Amino acid sequence: MYDIPHHTQETAVTDVKIKAKDVQVYYGDNHAIKDVSVEIENNTVTAFIGPSGCGKSTFLRCLNRMNDTIDICRVEGDILIDGDDIYDKRVDPVQLRAKVGMVFQKPNPFPKSIYDNIAYGPRIHGLARSKAELDEIVEKSLRRGAIWEEVKDRLDAPGTGLSGGQQQRLCIARAIATEPEVLLMDEPCSALDPIATAQVEELIDELRQSYSVVIVTHSMQQAARVSQKTAFFHLGDLVEFGETGHIFTNPEDPRTESYITGRIG
Repeated sequence: MYDIPHHTQETAVTDVKIKAKDVQVYYGDNHAIKDVSVEIENNTVTAFIGPSGCGKSTFLRCLNRMNDTIDICRVEGDILIDGDDIYDKRVDPVQLRAKVGMVFQKPNPFPKSIYDNIAYGPRIHGLARSKAELDEIVEKSLRRGAIWEEVKDRLDAPGTGLSGGQQQRLCIARAIATEPEVLLMDEPCSALDPIATAQVEELIDELRQSYSVVIVTHSMQQAARVSQKTAFFHLGDLVEFGETGHIFTNPEDPRTESYITGRIG
């Protein structure tokens, strides 16, 4: 059905980065996420797929407490990163979001220079002691974001002046400038053309060497191309989770099969 890339055989030792157990999310009276338990591994791209409104973005936003910003939203259950409860009262959500970077559907560079877009996070988190150190972080992040060669001669230019694909890579570079351990991406290519999408997908594959990447995508082809693990959500339930190749070629739940073959969407 899809060409599943044959990734190199992963080692048998699984290194769990994020562990979610019995997670429930309510928007007022609406039970949006029901009993979701999942383990997300380090140095792996995990794709969340499913029809619109099935809860995949809502669950993604639980992983860096973005739902805290919505008054009527209530999250229950446990979410641990490296064994630490991220919903513990002592956890500062701002510090958490430095560790768990996020890239949104629509590229959203700050209305600042390319340099300041990247330097902003390291500055507020005190990651650089000098201008030289900050320069180094900016260059390293832009290189990791696969955009350094295109912008190195115009770091003072506004980030908003870049093309859509460049803006999204700038936003990825900005997200990794605070040295996160997890990178969340909410449909990062849906506003991009096919060439820019291919560049971002290639970047995602490189980033998993250093991070645990979780991507919400409405494109099953994209999930098949970039991820090693796939979670299928339907009506707030996590229906099935496993190796991407297995989910796409031999799903165990009839709802997964219906979605993948295009009968439900």
